[in-house]
Amino acid sequence: MSGLLFSLLTVTLAVGVAGAAAAQSGDPENTIYLDLKDGRVVIELRPDLAPQHVARIKQLTREGFYDGLTFHRVIDGFMAQTGDPNGNGTGGSGVKLPAEFSDEPHERGTVSMARARSPDSGDSQFFIVFDRVPHLDGQYTVWGKVVDGMVYVDRIKKGDSRNNGTVDDPDTIVRLQVAADVAE
Repeated sequence: MSGLLFSLLTVTLAVGVAGAAAAQSGDPENTIYLDLKDGRVVIELRPDLAPQHVARIKQLTREGFYDGLTFHRVIDGFMAQTGDPNGNGTGGSGVKLPAEFSDEPHERGTVSMARARSPDSGDSQFFIVFDRVPHLDGQYTVWGKVVDGMVYVDRIKKGDSRNNGTVDDPDTIVRLQVAADVAE
């Protein structure tokens, strides 16, 4: 009886571990790993909502564009913004993308493209929302969702809300990788 119980526990544990690994990685081509100082954030890409944005994010990620960039604007209870090579919200990769707005809500863990006043001004900057932010719905291109590691996003150093979230000595992206390119 104890041998049978041990076998059942072993099988149950193996299935549980395999299931957790599959849930974390999903479709490796449409998953990115955002490595922060405190740990790994897993982002599920949404090509069904924003195919052009997802393609551009993957291209920039594979080029190493995001590695070392700062979270230059972080507002507690709102969002953490990154993706600017200048580190102050004024830069980008040089390629503007047409808006791909959807009905997807901006809820905790949503990843969207930052933009200027023009809807078609998204480039390389993006943000992750900390909480539900309904006033962003339909105004910004949602291209991903944090599916694991939001606790590490919560630990990103916050900026001064009186200064539009500008961060002194900001945290950085250690590395951003498309999961399909990572040998684990």
